[in-house]
Amino acid sequence: MVNALEVPADELIRRVAAKLKRMEEIKPPAWAYFAKTGVHKEAPPTDADWWYIRAASILRKLYKTRKPVGIERLRTVYGGRANLGSRPEHFRKAGGSSIRKILQQLQKAGLVQVAPRKGRVLTPAGVSLLDNTAYEILKELAEKQPELKVYLD
Repeated sequence: MVNALEVPADELIRRVAAKLKRMEEIKPPAWAYFAKTGVHKEAPPTDADWWYIRAASILRKLYKTRKPVGIERLRTVYGGRANLGSRPEHFRKAGGSSIRKILQQLQKAGLVQVAPRKGRVLTPAGVSLLDNTAYEILKELAEKQPELKVYLD
């Protein structure tokens, strides 16, 4: 059985983002195109589909940990070094609003649920979405590289 960690992460995130874009529960709010993703950024994202890419990335992070993950931990994951001018750079967390809204939308779509220990985990539907997408990717890669057909069995 193929899982989501056995395929290239960038390809998995891109494909899952395309699937999330077709779901009516997951839509970026009006402010999402004008807001920065954190204090460490100088400008808002230039990619029009950044909301769906971030949602797919959050799904993969939840899949990877398999433990309850809260907003603060995700803020740390998506944070970065802030340019402070002539002063030394320091790490800053990402903004929590976009992460919180994405998790709420994923929960409404049935892909994520609140865990009893303060955090969120994937539902079986979320795991299935990632694993099925990984299988599709590996199937296409196996057509190009026949030695990968061993993993499909």
